[in-house]
Amino acid sequence: MFSRLLKPKRSAPAVPDGLVVYAFGDVHGRADLLRLLLERFFAVSARQGGRPVIIGLGDYIDRGPSSREVLDLLVYLAGIDGLETHFLRGNHDQTLLDFLDDPINGPAWCEFGGREAMMSYGVIAPPARAEAAEWTRTRDAFAAALPPAHLKLLRGLEISLEIGGYFFAHAGGRMGLPLHAQSDQDLMWIREPFLSDGRPFEKVVVHGHSAGELIHLDQRRINVDTGAYATGQLTAVRLEGTDQSFLYTRREGSSFVVDSARAGG
Repeated sequence: MFSRLLKPKRSAPAVPDGLVVYAFGDVHGRADLLRLLLERFFAVSARQGGRPVIIGLGDYIDRGPSSREVLDLLVYLAGIDGLETHFLRGNHDQTLLDFLDDPINGPAWCEFGGREAMMSYGVIAPPARAEAAEWTRTRDAFAAALPPAHLKLLRGLEISLEIGGYFFAHAGGRMGLPLHAQSDQDLMWIREPFLSDGRPFEKVVVHGHSAGELIHLDQRRINVDTGAYATGQLTAVRLEGTDQSFLYTRREGSSFVVDSARAGG
């Protein structure tokens, strides 16, 4: 009992002075939401100062209608002089790459959104039970339709990133292992026991992957995946010093709401 009482309080996580970090959750083909959220980033950054760092937490493609346009936006961001960007790899992004490497992965990709991603490039995927030769033809057509800049971006996606007291990954990490020892598989795919285990890592984990209508924020993790393709809301966390706040863009009827909120507010 006394050992718990005397345990030192964990200090608040922080990003280095002069930086403002924006990390956005799973876009899943909603270029309309991402475009508005990026406009909000730049407007807030210009007004409040600090050198912006933009982090994508993965799963840019699939399910929504505009995977190609999302990757266009990421390529554009990566090409802005003086802007620091880090785009992490999600399990959906990895599955696209798996399909390019071996068309046998086509049916599995299409089961969770790859069909919509291919359609955004003008490629129609065959039925899941199509012959292997048909999937090979589809892979070849998709590879031909994929702009070189998109392929370069996808191949270059980072698995994880550390800034100050924060660790960024698509899905989370496996409990009992230090963050530097996590496997790529867990960083892109894990849910349980990461989500429910109360033990903290050495840094606060900022992630997406596990969609919910509400942001999750506690002393061990921040989840900003608010299910953009289904809920119409794309969310990002803004980190400056020890401050944590959120920005979001949400579809309401025929219009969009773009706003921000303090952590816990």
